[in-house]
Amino acid sequence: MDRKANRREKEYEEKHSNSEGCDPEKDYKTSLITLNVGGYLYITQKQTLTKYPDSLLEGVINGKIMCPLDADGHYFIDRDGLLFRHILNFLRNGELLLPEGFRENQLLAQEAEFFQLKVLSDAVKSRWEKEQLACRETTFLEITDSHDRSQGLRIFCNAPDFIAKIKSRIVLVSKSRLDGFPEEFAVSSNIIQFKYFIKSENGTRLVLKEDNTFVCTLETLKFEAIMMALKCGFRLLTSLDCSKGSIVHSDALHFIK
Repeated sequence: MDRKANRREKEYEEKHSNSEGCDPEKDYKTSLITLNVGGYLYITQKQTLTKYPDSLLEGVINGKIMCPLDADGHYFIDRDGLLFRHILNFLRNGELLLPEGFRENQLLAQEAEFFQLKVLSDAVKSRWEKEQLACRETTFLEITDSHDRSQGLRIFCNAPDFIAKIKSRIVLVSKSRLDGFPEEFAVSSNIIQFKYFIKSENGTRLVLKEDNTFVCTLETLKFEAIMMALKCGFRLLTSLDCSKGSIVHSDALHFIK
């Protein structure tokens, strides 16, 4: 009887020991890695950091590359801690996703090269080249009368995304004041074409029907465009038609950053 009891106790201990070794919560905790990058702490999973073989992070985590530890025992990497969030997001998502207005392409490309992530480095450089090309190209937005193209406003800028922003803003303002008649204007890639412009004592108005109900004046649109440009860091280079003596009376505006 004693031998059977001892055998059962031994089997129970072995089974209990094996179940502890397969504790999923324990395995999950050991898969979490804390990195100290330039003083910023990042916690992520081992599988994220080892996603790209032969990268510096994969080498560090798998013990191929020696890495110093900070006072708390975390891996310490002496690089830009703020930019590392974009490195980590790339490892998580598998694609380059940057916030609107991001302007540190050069620095991020250097970080990607340091971490030996060629795919990321190529993606950053491609994005940078496209932005440089876009900056050299001047684009425009034309707000015009479908019956008389001499009546209207042209906005020139070397940033296509800003032109798109102005266009969406003007369309939004126009729709909000058309009282259910959005068909009274048409929008193409670079042109907003209203059905009517008329002259009145208060200036040129954008009209939706014969009783002269108006959307807003062209002067209002000019001020709207100028204020948006200044808030986005652009400056008014010149009025392309200075003969009229005032910005609000000009036919075109030219913005540059």
